[in-house]
Amino acid sequence: MRIGIFGGTFNPPHLGHLAAARHAVEELGLDRILFVPSGLPPHKKLPDGSASASERADMTDLAVDSLLLPDCASVSRAELKRPGPSYTVDTLEAIRSENPDAELFLLMGSDMLYDFPRWKLPRKVASLAKIAAFCRACGEDEEPLHRQKEFLERALAADIRLLHPKQIIDISSTRLRGLLPAGQGAEFLPCAVYGYILRCGLYGTRADLKRLEMPELRAVSYSMIKAKRIAHVEGTEREAVRLAERWGADTRSARQAAILHDITKYLSLDEQLKLCKKYGIVLDELERKAVKLLHAKTAAALAKEMFGADEPVCEAIRWHTTGKAGMSLLEKILYIADYIEPSRMFEGVDRLRRLAYEDLDGALLLGFDMTVAEMTAMGSPVHERTLQARDWLKGLRHT
Repeated sequence: MRIGIFGGTFNPPHLGHLAAARHAVEELGLDRILFVPSGLPPHKKLPDGSASASERADMTDLAVDSLLLPDCASVSRAELKRPGPSYTVDTLEAIRSENPDAELFLLMGSDMLYDFPRWKLPRKVASLAKIAAFCRACGEDEEPLHRQKEFLERALAADIRLLHPKQIIDISSTRLRGLLPAGQGAEFLPCAVYGYILRCGLYGTRADLKRLEMPELRAVSYSMIKAKRIAHVEGTEREAVRLAERWGADTRSARQAAILHDITKYLSLDEQLKLCKKYGIVLDELERKAVKLLHAKTAAALAKEMFGADEPVCEAIRWHTTGKAGMSLLEKILYIADYIEPSRMFEGVDRLRRLAYEDLDGALLLGFDMTVAEMTAMGSPVHERTLQARDWLKGLRHT
């Protein structure tokens, strides 16, 4: 087992960190890479306006999730839980005790090699892990770096590897903290991390969440879901806009509804129920037990309260899971867009996609029929709203 330990303040984590991490996984053949946000950095004071330790850890969670390497990359909050300064030697000892047979690699920027002798117990650090240092740019004069590497190997018995990432992203957290208050720097951040910064008002950002432009709305939305869900939300957005253009609905409303329709998808049942209580959402017996049915209603409530979405958008979000009798055009569009977006793969989806652009009500009715058949086959109860929606559409077809 080869484990990479990537520590830092991550204030904030950016694409440069992720590119370096991917390279380390590939070049060192890592089985796991562990990102470790520091709680209280021992060698430098965090600058004014920094995110809190918990916020830095939350952003690191989002950044690591965006790698889409769930079996390899993860975040440790060990240094946040440990009182006092966050010394690397303590972290490595804890990881070594949990993984006695693993080969550990301590990942760092190459500039840290010059400060390494001043770390707490550097010889002990070198005995616990091999050191892998990222060189910052191709073509730079590496002779001083190689001299320092050789010195540390002689003086501390360190095993040091110099890594040369294929993709160099010229950005630092310090520079980003200067760019963000001016509305710049988003291109250097994982989208969800940028959304979290806007949502929490970090680093001098002052976004009005109720008046966001679409790129910022996407970012904040993505900060509230898992990275693996983003492709679905993107696909739903594209499909909803295409359907709105085909059937004469407002494309901006369709886009907004699609972007926000899954923002509470990953909340637990307890968290969903708390939101329902907060916003006075009345639930039936089936909804109180089925967490999958709740996210549409709680997402609609947050879309209004947090993002200032208008009522037609909120109603489309509210009914995108079960449907209902008497659906509006926008409600129909979001329901079917969610059903047929490009990442959906099930028997009959191609037929459903064609029908959505030829006969919207026909596609909706087919979708309800397919849902009822699937739920029945699994022995799962079908929500009464879905049955009412199906019967309503059948009635329309025969009038």
